[in-house]
Amino acid sequence: MTPENRSAAIAAAVLLAVFGVGAYYLPTIMIAVGNLSTVAAGIVAILFVAAFFLVFWLRGRSRRDNRD
Repeated sequence: MTPENRSAAIAAAVLLAVFGVGAYYLPTIMIAVGNLSTVAAGIVAILFVAAFFLVFWLRGRSRRDNRD
């Protein structure tokens, strides 16, 4: 395994762990926020999903910029 592959694997594992833990606690967070506002709870869920895709979109842009 090359150092580049190793760092990519470590980054993927960290992202998987962070979003996995976030997804595990998301219902609890949504219930807590939902006690204040149901709209805010929905926004929390939308932001969580958007953050997941935003990370990969930014990584793709970064890799595309480095390739040029």
